[in-house]
Amino acid sequence: MMCRTEAYAATVLRAAPPAAAPLDRLPPQALFVLGAISQYVGAALAVLLFASVPAAGVAWLRVVAAAAVLVAWRRPWRTRWTRARLQLVAAFGIALALMNLCFYLAIDRLPLGTTVAIEFCGPIFVAALGSRTRRDVAALALGVTGVLALADVHLSGSPGGFALAAGAGVFWAAYIVLGHRVAADREIRPQDGLALAMAIGAATLAPALVVSAVPALIDPILLAACLAVGVASSVVPYGLEQIAMRRLPRARFALLLALLPATAAVIGAIVLGQVPGLVEAAGIALVVAAASLRTHGDL
Repeated sequence: MMCRTEAYAATVLRAAPPAAAPLDRLPPQALFVLGAISQYVGAALAVLLFASVPAAGVAWLRVVAAAAVLVAWRRPWRTRWTRARLQLVAAFGIALALMNLCFYLAIDRLPLGTTVAIEFCGPIFVAALGSRTRRDVAALALGVTGVLALADVHLSGSPGGFALAAGAGVFWAAYIVLGHRVAADREIRPQDGLALAMAIGAATLAPALVVSAVPALIDPILLAACLAVGVASSVVPYGLEQIAMRRLPRARFALLLALLPATAAVIGAIVLGQVPGLVEAAGIALVVAAASLRTHGDL
């Protein structure tokens, strides 16, 4: 999928490093598939680490790893940061860090696919705000039904896990809204806003979470594993999403994310043995149908 105008394409090519050009030529669907696989393989590996490192510690190290890699790569200090841009990026980074924290605390209590399904209430809400056609309404109806079927969790079962997954959904919605605003600012080079946001998020959560990361900080193998989770779960998927955000309207981007619960459920089954039942499988089908209905012919 090409950029909307030649002028915009020229701007992106001037701003981005040479390695980013091929990604700009990939369709958004391909970017999401690659990002989703990387994100949830990383999340599944994180679950395996929870026996040695608390979930909060793994969540913080994920953000730290992503911040370190992105800052070293992008060197965001070369961008001209106004006060308004810094405030926007700071809000983006804090929302991103809190989304990661809530998500990791939730997958410590609930299956990966179920957590992502509940978390998906955030993107659905964003999509609902941007709905304009009957196709949008039908897609949202299917998506909501699919999420409810996938969740298969009641407050009486794991109220803490349910609340944390819902909280992750709230911060996910904020991530979409704020991320689009950052990506829409053509004075910010591609991924520079994400790099600075990650650094701010890591610094903001450090006082509260660094203690939880101590088991990894004193064990080089655990530390390397946690940092690898950060690269797979944050650097790759968020970097790809930032490219896609520049080419998609907010509501369309949010509903394309409907593919993520299906991806998470499949990876959870393969890596963690969390095989969904019939109800969950039906929910996955409904969510994928919602995504296909909303994006067919538009992307």
